[in-house]
Amino acid sequence: MDKKIKKVLVANRSVPAVRVIQTCKDRKIPTTAVYSTPDRLAAHVFMANDAVHIGEAPPVESYLNMEKIIAAARKNGANAVHPGWGFLSENAKFAQLVQDSGLIWIGPSPEVIHKMGDKIESKNIAREAGVPTIPGIDSPKTAGEIRRWMQEEDVAFPIIIKASSGGGGKGMVRVTDDSELENALAQARSEAKKSFGNDEILVEKFIEKGRHIEVQIIADQHGNVIHLYERECTLQRRNQKIIEEAPSPSIDDVTRRSICDTAVRLMRSIGYSSAGTVEFLLDSATGKFYFLEVNTRLQVEHGITELVTGVDIVSLMLDIAQGDPLSFQQEDIRPNRWALEVRLNAEDPATFSPSFGNISRLHLNLYPGARVSQGVYEGSEIPPYYDSLVMLLMTTGPDRETAIMKMDSILCRNLRVEGVKTLAPLLLSIIRHRDFIRGDFSTRFIEEHMDELVSMFPEGDSEEDVLKIARYVAEISALGTPNWI
Repeated sequence: MDKKIKKVLVANRSVPAVRVIQTCKDRKIPTTAVYSTPDRLAAHVFMANDAVHIGEAPPVESYLNMEKIIAAARKNGANAVHPGWGFLSENAKFAQLVQDSGLIWIGPSPEVIHKMGDKIESKNIAREAGVPTIPGIDSPKTAGEIRRWMQEEDVAFPIIIKASSGGGGKGMVRVTDDSELENALAQARSEAKKSFGNDEILVEKFIEKGRHIEVQIIADQHGNVIHLYERECTLQRRNQKIIEEAPSPSIDDVTRRSICDTAVRLMRSIGYSSAGTVEFLLDSATGKFYFLEVNTRLQVEHGITELVTGVDIVSLMLDIAQGDPLSFQQEDIRPNRWALEVRLNAEDPATFSPSFGNISRLHLNLYPGARVSQGVYEGSEIPPYYDSLVMLLMTTGPDRETAIMKMDSILCRNLRVEGVKTLAPLLLSIIRHRDFIRGDFSTRFIEEHMDELVSMFPEGDSEEDVLKIARYVAEISALGTPNWI
């Protein structure tokens, strides 16, 4: 098979599809987009060189339809497939189907995806590689088994039940009291079966003041494995990240070296190639870190790593898929900036309920030190069938204070979205919170401070007031001065 990438089909939509197409444009590699019926006017469709309609709105009929995606690649002359993130990006069956069809898969091998996609198997692999893991029990069938494990291992509540095949925060239930155990177990199994087709679960001790640290790995097909340092992804809602930064403010240089070297050791032991991320949970009370999982794909938050290291991770994925060796070594990677990212989701900032509809106005005024990964434009329709992410906003500066200041400016003054609700007020409240500014937060920060964060939302809308004044001035100009003045 010819390993030279000539044209890329992007098996995704919105922000991830746009991101991949941007790098392909830079490299003068033509692209094919795929789209469902409600996405026929989506941003990624206009950006690609050509586009193929693959089905109706439900993902199972379109973005999860493997056969239609493969057929679209063949029809439009694409010889490579990039899955972005989400949908089929960590589906070993799809990766194998791409390769069996004679196409280049831009990602790790199907075998590695399969191994690391199961939380129980990946945890066992991590243990074998000498990577510390959170105390837990694999595949318990009953609440009684969980209680016996807790007694034998001297584990106290809270604990967390996870779907073995899970991801994206789905199929995870935190249990704080013994009386909740049976219901929580049934809920986790039900969510796991519904989301992943597999109701197998595992149970772990819940780290109370956990910090979420992940290490970006790049590995080629010639045995070269390097890290691009770490990201802090602690701030989450419903187990899904909404703010990330690089480097992490939670760790010192000794821990940084240890956690990054551990990630490299694990990825080398499983024969990883392409871009991937090793996720860890840091216990801030003890300073110990534990393996969580491996993401065998491009991460949503990869952009902040690109900002602090100066590399294009998507471009590296293309090189690696072609069989090219890495052109640099570990000592060549020298981060010298601080970067912050927020996920602008179309959601009610107080309730996280999805907000669908038409973006009637979109204004974004950026300046040096800012980057946007945009999946929509003014006039875009936000359909109710897919992920609510519409835009990634990133800022960078010589230090954390500068990156936060720039993000504050964008969210407060330089961004305007109308027609749908977004998380912007919540994101602004978080980055202005004294504990965030101090770097004092855990994975439960939003849950614990939600009422306070909502109370910090701007009360009025100054731009609305300006429009009212302008309307009044226009009326005076047209009708003359009212008799009551």
